[in-house]
Amino acid sequence: MIPLETAIPFFAASGLLALSPGPDNLFVLTQSALWGRSAGLMVMLGLCTGLVGHSLAVALGVAVIFQTSAIAFTVLKFLGAGYLAYLAFKAFRASATAIDQGAGPVVGLRKLYGRGIVMNITNPKVSIFFLAFLPQFADPSRGHLTLQLLMLGGLFICSTILVFGGIAILAGTLGHWLNRSERIQKIMNKIAGTVFLGLAVKLAITDR
Repeated sequence: MIPLETAIPFFAASGLLALSPGPDNLFVLTQSALWGRSAGLMVMLGLCTGLVGHSLAVALGVAVIFQTSAIAFTVLKFLGAGYLAYLAFKAFRASATAIDQGAGPVVGLRKLYGRGIVMNITNPKVSIFFLAFLPQFADPSRGHLTLQLLMLGGLFICSTILVFGGIAILAGTLGHWLNRSERIQKIMNKIAGTVFLGLAVKLAITDR
């Protein structure tokens, strides 16, 4: 088990990390603003599902591959960058009339959930971050190390759900008000496309 004196600081640090500007929370923010609170929450669930994969990768040692293999790291990061560029293309081409939050997200909640998973899984920096961050709070003297890492990953995910959920609700509420204007809808699409494109470029040029 992880003692409270370790779990509480870890949970607080995880929340602060989730709040710091990054691809995942920006993704939640833009999708919530465009499609509403439910869309943002589904994206958040998708991202957190991806975090489950990263937690397992760290616990099982798979993340070491991305840290040590330049080829694996490069392939995964370009897959992620390509997916973000695709989302940017879709955002730039989206019409204002396609956004109707009263009728729910046009792209579908299941697809938004899938976007969140792909967005998170195809970012090798997340696995490497987990590989560097989680073990700092694990202690072999407390028992099975793999189980501790999985528990820490679960705490990180819980913290992320709280933070990203708050972002989704706030951005979705604001987006619902802004999307009453067709002109603002078009501007928001362009902003979302620019954010996605910027994240794609940043991921593509990132190093291990």
